[in-house]
Amino acid sequence: MNQTKVIVLDDEPGITALCDRILTVEGNSVHTFVDPVSALAFMRDNPADLLVVDIRMPSMSGFEVIVKTHMLQPAMAILVMTGYGTVETAIQALHEGVDGLILKPFEKKELVDAVRRALADKQRKRDSARAQVLRPLFDESEALLAETRPDHLIRFVVDSASRLLQCPYVNYFYAEKSSSLESLISIGDSTGVDPVTVQEIALRTDNLHVPLLVNASGPGEAGIQQKIIASGFGSVLCIPIRRMNFRGVLFAARAGSGGAFSDADFEMSQIFSRQAAIALENALLYKDLRDYIKRIEDSQAALIQAEKLATAGRMTASIAHEINNPLQSVQNCLHLAARQDLSSDVREKYFEMTKSELDRLMSTVQRMLDFYRPNAEREKVNLIDILDHVLLLLNTQLNNRGIRVTSAWPASLPEVLAVRNQIQQVFINLILNAYDAMPEGGELTINVRKLGDCIEVDFQDTGLGVPVELQETIFEPFNSTKENGTGLGLSVSYGIVISHGGNLELVPSPGHGSCFRVTLPASQ
Repeated sequence: MNQTKVIVLDDEPGITALCDRILTVEGNSVHTFVDPVSALAFMRDNPADLLVVDIRMPSMSGFEVIVKTHMLQPAMAILVMTGYGTVETAIQALHEGVDGLILKPFEKKELVDAVRRALADKQRKRDSARAQVLRPLFDESEALLAETRPDHLIRFVVDSASRLLQCPYVNYFYAEKSSSLESLISIGDSTGVDPVTVQEIALRTDNLHVPLLVNASGPGEAGIQQKIIASGFGSVLCIPIRRMNFRGVLFAARAGSGGAFSDADFEMSQIFSRQAAIALENALLYKDLRDYIKRIEDSQAALIQAEKLATAGRMTASIAHEINNPLQSVQNCLHLAARQDLSSDVREKYFEMTKSELDRLMSTVQRMLDFYRPNAEREKVNLIDILDHVLLLLNTQLNNRGIRVTSAWPASLPEVLAVRNQIQQVFINLILNAYDAMPEGGELTINVRKLGDCIEVDFQDTGLGVPVELQETIFEPFNSTKENGTGLGLSVSYGIVISHGGNLELVPSPGHGSCFRVTLPASQ
């Protein structure tokens, strides 16, 4: 257990000897002085718990000693001894912030009890001051941990430190790997402030890995005291902020008229710096996570676009046929309408046919534009409308291969919150996969139903089916059962459906072929 360190100051050697003997027996470490200057010089470099001081001394009054003691060691308890116990003396002692008063002459028990009461009273004051600074700290810490953007968080740390420590000048230094520190952000009037001095103190704190508290009037190293006085500061508090992947230093300063930082401020700043370090580390992790998600989203978008182009290539023959037929009809109608021997009624009929074929051509082109048009905004869509659109787009291609499409879905269906062209791409991929699986023709059955809060869409074909050895990895990239397949169609489709909160799975087929099921949550 640590000994209580007591300094006794009285111009009567007999009193100091008596106090030394009594307090030493009680287990205290006692240092006695009869000269105030010597006592203050000792206190400048030797922290203590209690000062027992006489009021009336020839060279300096006890109250003057108390004022200087508060500057040197603000946390020290003060017990006043006096042989003149007047009301005025007691009132002045209270004004000077003493923690106890004992009248001379005194008995051993009186001194021991007075010392204990003074130490206890000082501890109560310290606890009260600590509670006062910790209450706002809790509020700041809650807001601190809620911010996940590093640049915003650093500004918040500086502003919070200024509010908590009640100091106008705060500077945050940051270093990644180098031994030097860079001032990242500062607030307050820097007029007359030497930035080199501020950086030197911050760098010293960073190198020592320990907080630094220096008051112009003490305590603190004489060299640093001179530097902060030259910069116009009265008190400086420098706290390291460190985690595994970064390090920083928080520099806070008060002007000479702003009062010295107390032990409660020092303790609170250390707690705050630990909270700030955790918050900054979390913010950096969140930033890395956001960057990673952005890269994943960009990669997924690139895969979707690549597969869309591959799908478009597979549709080229069908689309060429869809466009070529009306173009030939338009050409023939215009050629016939140009004949001079035709009546106006017949010529009008050919023009009407031309208009009809152009409308069909524009409809086909519009469907293709809808397929290519990028859109990332989710909206309420009807899956049946999307299926109708896709089947219309692929109708000729399916008919040419002799693939019969049968469908079953309810008259009304809840809408789904989705990116329309992405869900359209999923359906096109699944239908074209069925098309490729039935080179000699067959049947594609599409069933739509509502099940609970979800909508299920089954694509059942009578094709070749998925080999057993590939069923476990069918949705992984670059896995394909086709000779010239990209292996991305099902992977991209799976990613799209999952990002919509749904699921894409290969379900057991009742007969030959494969059955893929798309499940999407209904819009609430």
